[in-house]
Amino acid sequence: MTLRERAEKLKKDIPAVYMSLKDGKTPAAARIAAALTVAYALSPIDLIPDFIPVLGYLDDLIILPALIALTVKLIPRDVWERNRVLAESLWENGVPEKWYYAVPIVIFWALIIILIVKAIF
Repeated sequence: MTLRERAEKLKKDIPAVYMSLKDGKTPAAARIAAALTVAYALSPIDLIPDFIPVLGYLDDLIILPALIALTVKLIPRDVWERNRVLAESLWENGVPEKWYYAVPIVIFWALIIILIVKAIF
């Protein structure tokens, strides 16, 4: 499997992990692993900062796929397959159907940028 194929698989697995987190049939250990995985994937804070050459991106290449693999192993196969299909159906032509869920995140980051600019000037 090439690096590009692995990246595409990872891109499809993260929403499926999130869907599994919300699924009632997911065991508690898998929910905890899924919550950690989603939080790490969405967090702007890395264990190793990205500005450190090579090591900064190495944690994204190792830690995130390892967390996803652990989570997938803890989720029952039928639950995983159902949520994977649901996650794929959320995207239409490369754009999420419910794009408006991103609005609070965009507003949050806009406010942070405004506060930083005000602090500087």
